[in-house]
Amino acid sequence: MTTLPPLAEQLRPKTLENFIGQDHLTGQNAILRRAIENENIPSMILWGPPGVGKTTLAFIISKQLNRPFYTLSAISSGVKDVRYVISKAQEENDAILFIDEIHRFSKSQQDSLLGAVEKGIITLIGATTENPSFEVISPLLSRCQVYILKHLEINHLKNLLSLAVKHLEDQKNIKIHIKDDEALLRVSGGDARKLFNAIELVINSDKAENEIIITNDKTLNVIQQNLAIYDKKGEMHYDVISAFIKSLRGSDPNAAVYWLARMVEAGEDPKFIARRMLILASEDIGNANPNALLLANTCFDAINKIGWPEGRIILSQTAIYLASSPKSNASYMAIKDAQKLVKRSGNLAVPLHLRNAPTKLMKDIDYGKNYKYAHDFDNNFTELEFLPDKVKGSKFYDPGNNQRENEIRKWLKKRWKEKYNY
Repeated sequence: MTTLPPLAEQLRPKTLENFIGQDHLTGQNAILRRAIENENIPSMILWGPPGVGKTTLAFIISKQLNRPFYTLSAISSGVKDVRYVISKAQEENDAILFIDEIHRFSKSQQDSLLGAVEKGIITLIGATTENPSFEVISPLLSRCQVYILKHLEINHLKNLLSLAVKHLEDQKNIKIHIKDDEALLRVSGGDARKLFNAIELVINSDKAENEIIITNDKTLNVIQQNLAIYDKKGEMHYDVISAFIKSLRGSDPNAAVYWLARMVEAGEDPKFIARRMLILASEDIGNANPNALLLANTCFDAINKIGWPEGRIILSQTAIYLASSPKSNASYMAIKDAQKLVKRSGNLAVPLHLRNAPTKLMKDIDYGKNYKYAHDFDNNFTELEFLPDKVKGSKFYDPGNNQRENEIRKWLKKRWKEKYNY
């Protein structure tokens, strides 16, 4: 009996017209679609969560442009494999090299791509679930366009579910009735591959001969009993890192260490864990305990020096410290709110008194006039307007309710009195 490929592979679309999701990139007149239709694609990095179409897009691009196509996995390929592909590509025109999980390539492996990308021997398409600013070397990143892919939305998932049901009905010659789809959509987490794995598992577990009825309870029971099969590519680590971060944010050091141990035992990249803690130290702790950012940064540096397995001790110390720290997302909310205002108000002019005046002409037109140098005044402070007139009085930073930031609030209130309503 012939073994069929996974459902996700069977249903992989071959054209942009059949591609579901990422409308901001592939919809009518979208930037990536125009590049493909004009047959003038740049080397690119496709950055997004699992199961949203990165690999599929790469295959569609190669088919629509009818170019020689090579694919490498960063997990199993080395510099030798890269050089072999480049040597083959030199014999052809406009070859595309797709590298899955390019964030796992070492610096030397990425260096081996530079010359071929720069000379146009290959058009590189890299796929990554990690921020390429951290994981891709700057010279290579500067030669690539970064396209950000998003989690699939409910309407996308429902469309995919309908395709899967029709395909399975035809394949198995059986009627499939989805009474409840909430559990299927929920366990997918916006990941098409997880959605297909889930529906396939549920269908295959049902021994009915004529009609299969899918309910939420049935879905959850089947997934729980077949978790290893459902999570075929080990992508549950995104769920585990989520639980880890939420435990840190929720100030539970015991849960944090448990999820950390799960990642350690699963062979997770220590830098991945350390980097997430570094982000959390600023996003969720911030000025409630500024030392959290210092320790998290030191942790990131230390595990690179110490290596494994001792590095797990440093991760544990840092996780416990972060979980046990007072929390504040005030700095995160401040930049978020400031960005919203900037988008609404546009690029407002810098007030004249805040502009530098290195030339006589600039001084003559009042650049820098009436600026007050803070250090010339008592307590190194004098009240001055630092925002454009149109948005003056806007408050973005609202200190959190914790010992450190309550002190900051008092300090700001004393200086700015009622201007910012601290």
